[in-house]
Amino acid sequence: MTERTLMGGNIAIAEGAILAGCGAYFGYPITPQNDLLEHMSQRMPALGRIFLQSESELAGINMVYGAAATGIRCMTSTSSPGFSLQQEGISYMAGAEVPCVVANIMRAGPGLGNIGGAQGDYKQCTRGGGHGDYYLITLVPASVQEMMDLTMLAFELADKYRNPTLIMADGFLGQSVESIVMREPVKKLPDKNWAITGAKGREKRLINSFEMNPLDHPKRIALLLEKYERMRIDEVRYEGMRLDDAEIVVVAYGSVARAAMTAIKMAQQHNWKVGLLRPITVFPFPYQPLSDLAEKGCKFIVAEMSSGQMLEDVRLAVGSQNEIKLVNTYGGVPLTADQIFEAIDLMI
Repeated sequence: MTERTLMGGNIAIAEGAILAGCGAYFGYPITPQNDLLEHMSQRMPALGRIFLQSESELAGINMVYGAAATGIRCMTSTSSPGFSLQQEGISYMAGAEVPCVVANIMRAGPGLGNIGGAQGDYKQCTRGGGHGDYYLITLVPASVQEMMDLTMLAFELADKYRNPTLIMADGFLGQSVESIVMREPVKKLPDKNWAITGAKGREKRLINSFEMNPLDHPKRIALLLEKYERMRIDEVRYEGMRLDDAEIVVVAYGSVARAAMTAIKMAQQHNWKVGLLRPITVFPFPYQPLSDLAEKGCKFIVAEMSSGQMLEDVRLAVGSQNEIKLVNTYGGVPLTADQIFEAIDLMI
């Protein structure tokens, strides 16, 4: 019989990291992800693994950089203002090709905002929030089960591409509690012949993002850009619901996708042809599936808890010939199924 258990979203991330073989966690408290850090403070030492509460988010991300350079799987977690502070360290790791996992449980902003759930970090997460030309695979779970499963996938993808990988979830989902299926632990971790493990008996290894000769740096960036292009081709993930005959397509992710599913079920009671496209990665973004739906003449509703940051990606995907409407909240206010249903009703 499959083992099921009740678990909170943030705790599912923590347990997913443990199952994936995370050997070190470094983090600093910030709402609404404090229970993730608190859980790791108990579980990691009990398993003989490393937990350290850093003095700041800046310190935490640089501890991840140092530990991950030795080849162990590492992660940190934070919320929006803390994620802003981590951008320099994440940029350094992307430039030095050091893998790690970062969980950003988003709250309202800008500035301190409030502790309500939000999705206002979309651009910062999908465009490489720090300096320079880099990107992070950004996974956006929509259930507690996916909080666990996508965290495990994040560690796999981080090692595959030697790049930081991001879990982006809103605070409402982080605090949700659902029944989930526990996964099996990863039994074998990949070899890392680039890691700094002591140079006795072999040539020295160097992990660095700096090129003393400016003429050498474009070559490094070109290699990184080739890697990001492979991500765009191979790592697009999304889920479709009732898209075969859809005339209106709702695009939503995270907890908003849950509200959108309910709104679509409400629309089905009126025999309206409404479907959902739910991105599971927002970098890379599912441009092609949306473009294909646009060619069929679909109209689009973008539902998100921000000023409309994902709306720009949907516009890039579908062009200007198809009708696109935004239904949204911001500032830590949830977006409800009734609000999305009203937007569908106005578009019929």
